Amino acid sequence: MNKHFEDTTYYLKRAGETAKAGLAEELGAVERRLRELAGREQPPDPGRIEELRADLLELQQRAEGEGREAIATARERLGEYRVRREA
Repeated sequence: MNKHFEDTTYYLKRAGETAKAGLAEELGAVERRLRELAGREQPPDPGRIEELRADLLELQQRAEGEGREAIATARERLGEYRVRREA
């Protein structure tokens, strides 16, 4: 295939993807409004949000614990190093 045709197909594909994304963004508000008026809008699942919050809290606590352990280990090694150096 000619290089010019390859370039053309690439740019046409990009233009199509950009147009699709733009239309989806513009029509998103209209779609939400129509769903609200039709009574088909479903609220987000609160269980999923709570599950994510619990996961994040668990990760935070684990990171804090690992950080404390790393600091304690470093202090212990530093103390051992100082004792050996003084001797």
